[in-house]
Parts: sequence; structure tokens; C-alpha cells
Amino acid sequence: MAIQSHAELTQSKCQPCEGGVQPYSPEEARKQLAQLPGWRLTHDGKRIRKDWKVKNFLAGIQFFNHCADLAEADGHHPDLHIEGYRNVWIELWTHAIGGLSENDFILAAKIDELPIVTQP
Repeated sequence: MAIQSHAELTQSKCQPCEGGVQPYSPEEARKQLAQLPGWRLTHDGKRIRKDWKVKNFLAGIQFFNHCADLAEADGHHPDLHIEGYRNVWIELWTHAIGGLSENDFILAAKIDELPIVTQP
């Protein structure tokens, strides 16, 4: 799988995935993650995650609303988490293949472009 730059990922569109696609290996995922600062592998290399500390609870909800709009537009949906009223994180993986697909990295790059009010 070819490694794409952050800009290339943001210009791509998620493709429907109903299975039958080989998931990224942990090594392939690590190479692609080098293009996505702050994202890391979790769950034995089968998911990627990024954490933020937002200004307050409402800032987290607003960020998640932007994520929801993006996810609907691309047809690929992240797991959204908020804890302790301002600790937010997102996990991405492709459920149909039980691991990572190109869609996860595309959506991660696009999420990085969304407005977010973080805690200084």
C-alpha cells in the first residue's frame, strides 16, 4: 500500500468497504501514521487514535458535531469519546475488515483539518 501525504489523504474520498479488503499491517499503518502527527496505533495495530484536551465540554461537543458532519459526508464513521468534560479522543478502524483501511487514514487527515478549541 502506497504511503500518502497528509495533503493527498485530505483530497481523497472514503470508499464503501463491505469487506474483502486486506487490512493494513501494523508496519504499513506505522508508515502511514508518520504523515498524521498525533495519531497512534491501538488494539494490536488494528485501530488508530488521537487525543485532545479541549477548552470545555461544549468545545468537545462542537468538535464532535464537525466530526459527525464529516463522517456522514464521507460515509465512514469514527468512534467518538469524551471523558472528564474536556478530554476527547477519536478511534478509527474499518469494522467490515476488523482492522485499518485507507478510509481510516483519509478520515484522520480530514479530522485534523477541523476547527477545535483546545486547552492552552
